[in-house]
Amino acid sequence: MRIAQIAPLAESVPPKLYGGTERVVAWLVDELVSLGHDVTLFASGDSTSSARLHAVWPRALRLGRPRSDPMAAQAALLEAVARHAAEFDVVHAHIDWLHLPMFSRLGVPFLTTSHGRMDLPGFGEVVRQFPGAPFVSISDNQRVPLAEANWIGTVYHGLPSTLFRPVLDRGSYLAFLGRLTVE
Repeated sequence: MRIAQIAPLAESVPPKLYGGTERVVAWLVDELVSLGHDVTLFASGDSTSSARLHAVWPRALRLGRPRSDPMAAQAALLEAVARHAAEFDVVHAHIDWLHLPMFSRLGVPFLTTSHGRMDLPGFGEVVRQFPGAPFVSISDNQRVPLAEANWIGTVYHGLPSTLFRPVLDRGSYLAFLGRLTVE
């Protein structure tokens, strides 16, 4: 299968420092490639990947110097994907809602994984304008603020199954990798 993965441009893939979404995208891309899929990653130019990298902006926005206009970077990302969309069997976006107006008109199957909050002002209003747009949640609770979205599944995390092994020795501790929020 020919798959496009669209990463946020805030951090490289994988991130140099913090960047939960970008780290999950890196793991997902690596797994899809290992399964034999033809994967193209649309991301910043300082990304590294087992997939074909389509660099749409020279450096990740948060650490890039000099600072870039984030809207210009997002426009470059969307334009690159639009130019190549017909080359893919499916396009998987990890950039919240920004792509919805364009993807709904391209005629290429797509899905969106929203890795953050869905209760932010305006988010629901935009998503409701695209009732057929398929979404994947990262938890069932994430769906609550936008229950009417076209949810097609939940993927709880993107951790490789071999990344951590429990140590059950006396005196060991539990470590949580991630972010806990009320939302």
